[in-house]
Amino acid sequence: MNVNEQDGRTEQAGDGAQVSTGTPNEKATVPDAAIPELVIISGMSGAGRSTAAKCLEDLGWFVVDNLPPALIPTMVELGARSQGNVARIAVVVDVRGRRFFDNLRESLADLEAKNVTRRIVFLESSDEALVRRFESVRRPHPLQGDGRIVDGIAAERELLRELRGDADLVIDTSSLNVHELRAKMDAQFAGEEEPELRATVMSFGYKYGLPVDADLVVDCRFLPNPHWVPELRPFTGLNEEVSGYVFNQPGAKEFLDRYTELLQLVATGYRREGKRYVTIAVGCTGGKHRSVAMSEKLAARLAAEGVETVVVHRDMGRE
Repeated sequence: MNVNEQDGRTEQAGDGAQVSTGTPNEKATVPDAAIPELVIISGMSGAGRSTAAKCLEDLGWFVVDNLPPALIPTMVELGARSQGNVARIAVVVDVRGRRFFDNLRESLADLEAKNVTRRIVFLESSDEALVRRFESVRRPHPLQGDGRIVDGIAAERELLRELRGDADLVIDTSSLNVHELRAKMDAQFAGEEEPELRATVMSFGYKYGLPVDADLVVDCRFLPNPHWVPELRPFTGLNEEVSGYVFNQPGAKEFLDRYTELLQLVATGYRREGKRYVTIAVGCTGGKHRSVAMSEKLAARLAAEGVETVVVHRDMGRE
């Protein structure tokens, strides 16, 4: 980032963002209403910082991982200038910052002087749990050097001692799985709203293979194929005549009704377990007629139930 410290010009950052530099002793003045809410996520390596960050990201927070502490005030200022597009920022700060970590206390004081509302979430865990997690992934602790994992853990605890004391929320993950940690984060940050579920409904053709990213797969080949109706063959399931043909077949509407009910049950469980994204694959032979028509109707049903839904027709047009 190019910053002119003499005349207070506005310079262009490397990503094209405009940053008002001001003079060296000048403090940025931003309306209080525009200042983003800030959460700083820190804690012990292996205690679940990444899971906590992903949870906030799923809740609509703008998340920055491993940001040098000295840049946190700059991040907040850029968020304030986004005209409300970045209203909540979460920053992950940890010992990977090494030499930058000493700047955290100075940055926190700067934020307090600017009346920035900030919360510190500290992820804690027992030595036994941390050793077990590092051994299971066969990775060294970032501070162990030539020593043992327990040496790195001890050094990290000492380095983070003061930050832990300043934390607004301490979560001990020693006996928590990822779903339980997500539930605790949801309880703190989701408010009264139920965590949002996002669904992708994807039509596909079995002759081109199953979608590798599908969570649920449903087969529409039990319905008569419009391909064998000459006047319908050139069209796709997006055509009203093709869709009408498909849903006039015995069992089509009943299938849509029953499968929608099943997905409502599954969606409730996904939210409870912290799963925020689901891909539902709907297949027929070529991915052109039946699966396309069924995907469109199913997506509309899910959207009516409050699920944010995207429709993708993977194989339509391949023939």
